[in-house]
Amino acid sequence: MQMAKLSAEDLQAYMHENGIPGEILRLDVPTPTVESAAQAVGCQTEQIVKSILFMAQAEPVLTITCGIQRVERRVIARRYAVGRKKVKLADADTVLSIGGYEVGAMPPFGHLQALKTLLDQGVLEHAEVYAGGGSGNALVRMAPQDILKFSQAEVLDLHTWPRAA
Repeated sequence: MQMAKLSAEDLQAYMHENGIPGEILRLDVPTPTVESAAQAVGCQTEQIVKSILFMAQAEPVLTITCGIQRVERRVIARRYAVGRKKVKLADADTVLSIGGYEVGAMPPFGHLQALKTLLDQGVLEHAEVYAGGGSGNALVRMAPQDILKFSQAEVLDLHTWPRAA
């Protein structure tokens, strides 16, 4: 079965149709890691925004976070009232079938279906960020406030699990 695969051009069209400000940068090199993406556009790793799809039981949840920080799955579990072991990173086929984009190219919006989205509060600390641009060698440069607005995300601290006192 052939899955629909969206591209940087599809993302550009979605942004244009929905009046989303931002610029898709098509790069000469692939950007499979946060470090390579930051080097390609000349920014700090914290300005690279990752859109990572998790499954909370059977529900897809998109997380948007900065740089090399890891998402704390317990935060997602608590938010959606499921056990921590019920929150799993979506596999590549699931990412493609639900989001329409390949792993590593997932933008924060413009997916095949509407996704519950959680945005880490740290993303909002930057004036400008670079998110997945729909292909392995594209990034979208935009203001984090626009990511928040157009992804309709809920803001949380996705990295910190409160420690017992």
